Amino acid sequence: MLRFRVLASTVPLMLLGLFAHSELIAGPQPCIAAGDRVVQIAPASWMAQFRVGFTDDPSRATVRVQIVDDPDAADFAVSDDAVNDEQSACGSAPDHRLVAIAAHPSAGEPVIYLTHEAGTAADYRIFVRSTRFSEREAAALLIGASARHRPISTASLAGDS
Repeated sequence: MLRFRVLASTVPLMLLGLFAHSELIAGPQPCIAAGDRVVQIAPASWMAQFRVGFTDDPSRATVRVQIVDDPDAADFAVSDDAVNDEQSACGSAPDHRLVAIAAHPSAGEPVIYLTHEAGTAADYRIFVRSTRFSEREAAALLIGASARHRPISTASLAGDS
């Protein structure tokens, strides 16, 4: 009888722990459409097919991303002020990839170094002016959409607001 009570009290705690880092009803997550691929921030880390990490140490980085103040100087730009007629672009592409930002990336996962310093050697330069995207999310989506170090040719912002 004691085993049953322990099991009955443990199962709900295990389920609660499983969903502790995710939302039960997930809101719209930042997403971009790049060619035939849609890349979206995963609502929960365990749902992601691709993970990236961030570091403050440029020597540990596998990808360097510079945040720029001019969209013309950027390889990738995210801005909420642009008129976007692709409201359903996140759900319409055949290839859908969920990206998570890992607190402790595993070996083989990209580690991104974000910098605002001009003149820094960078693999990508991004411009971010958004209320829906953070600089980290924009960098994670860019790396998730690319083939690691190969620049993407075209991407469009897809809004879920």
